[in-house]
Amino acid sequence: MVRRRQIYEGKAKILYEGPEPGTIIQYFKDDATAFNAQKKGTINGKGVLNNRISEHVFTMLGNIGVPTHFIRRLNMREQLVRQVEIVPIEVVIRNVAAGSLSTRLGIEEGTPLPRTLIEYYYKDDALGDPMITEEHIACFGWASQEEMHDIADMAIRVNDFMSGLFAGIGIRLVDFKLEFGRLWENDFSRIILADEISPDGCRLWDAVTGEKLDKDRFRRDLGGEVEAYQEVARRLGLLQDEGGEPTVLDLDSARKKRDGEKA
Repeated sequence: MVRRRQIYEGKAKILYEGPEPGTIIQYFKDDATAFNAQKKGTINGKGVLNNRISEHVFTMLGNIGVPTHFIRRLNMREQLVRQVEIVPIEVVIRNVAAGSLSTRLGIEEGTPLPRTLIEYYYKDDALGDPMITEEHIACFGWASQEEMHDIADMAIRVNDFMSGLFAGIGIRLVDFKLEFGRLWENDFSRIILADEISPDGCRLWDAVTGEKLDKDRFRRDLGGEVEAYQEVARRLGLLQDEGGEPTVLDLDSARKKRDGEKA
């Protein structure tokens, strides 16, 4: 068996050299981190679920004309993607106050925002991914003004689509993170959507109960991480529905089981 060349290993994924020029194999790990990797753990099966969910969302976005790096899923944990030059900016789109926004501004979690909010963070783990403005981006040349227009327009389009997608399956899209890359064609480049879209980088709440169906269950020691990710996949039609409405009951049982209580 030919040994693949590893290009990069991040907190949730490993990138390998692809089979053809200009391609990368993206491997999804079960590793889970939070608070800039100060908290570490494992969510068994997370990589398989994230691979499937991200494939589904990227495919649907591609179908409505959003350019992405996704080519095809290879197996349970890997997908083939286009090689891009990642723009060193994390784009966070917020529809509802939660997480660091609530902490910074003292806004109660769950408060709908008057308008969709886009925030930018500089991708640097050593610095803790600090929040930045478009002025910083222009000053340090991380992206051109034209690229930022493309990024902002695409972020809003993705948000509009995903909000409707999740609302249709009873999930509230609170906020999420996107990353973008430059796809080079000779001497010219264009901005396309990259990385992944999964419960790792989205806050997803049950529309009725408010139950968290994302990585906040790991961040906040709520338990039931696997069940939450499975529930998102099930509602998206990616897992067989074995009957019943397992979300609240199963998450509560998983939490009690983890805490050593009688479920």
